[in-house]
Amino acid sequence: MADIFLGIDPGSRTTGYAVLTKENGKLVAMRCDTINMAHMDDHADRLQHIFDKVSKIIASFHPTSCAVETPVYGVDPLAMLKLGRAQAAAMLAITNNSIPVTEYYPKQVKKSITGNGNASKEQVAFMLRKMVKLPEEKLSKDATDALAVAWCHLMKQNSIQNRIPKSNKKTHQNNSTSSWESFAANNPDRISE
Repeated sequence: MADIFLGIDPGSRTTGYAVLTKENGKLVAMRCDTINMAHMDDHADRLQHIFDKVSKIIASFHPTSCAVETPVYGVDPLAMLKLGRAQAAAMLAITNNSIPVTEYYPKQVKKSITGNGNASKEQVAFMLRKMVKLPEEKLSKDATDALAVAWCHLMKQNSIQNRIPKSNKKTHQNNSTSSWESFAANNPDRISE
């Protein structure tokens, strides 16, 4: 069974999400869309809506791993607080389904796709169109951002798998704890925090 990655770009009015997998060696966006809450006045209702919708997405697509973009410092503290809450609502839906979740900063996501952490959203979208089979409909910026998060996470997971030396891969299957401890002890320069 192929790994399925869920990427989320949290927002208090619009949350983007994307479901990404690999089919026959090609990356395929199974779904890219948004959860829209602009019509809702109450912030608590929006958070509940994010939680419920992400839970339904998980039930529909059964992702094996999830990634969420981390809000970064902004000018408006209240806006940052609301973004953090939206991120938390999505993360709770994921962890309630016992799925691993990883956070990525926007610069990490951009750098993984374009090689430049300061790339524009248009540059990121252009590169994604080249690397991923996308749905026919035009993607919103929030859905594209979520796809970028999923792509970044998939590449990070592939990178981790490729860095495990072949001699340790065999041991890893038999005794994952001692294999990882051995790898970490023998390769401290290859472990990132």
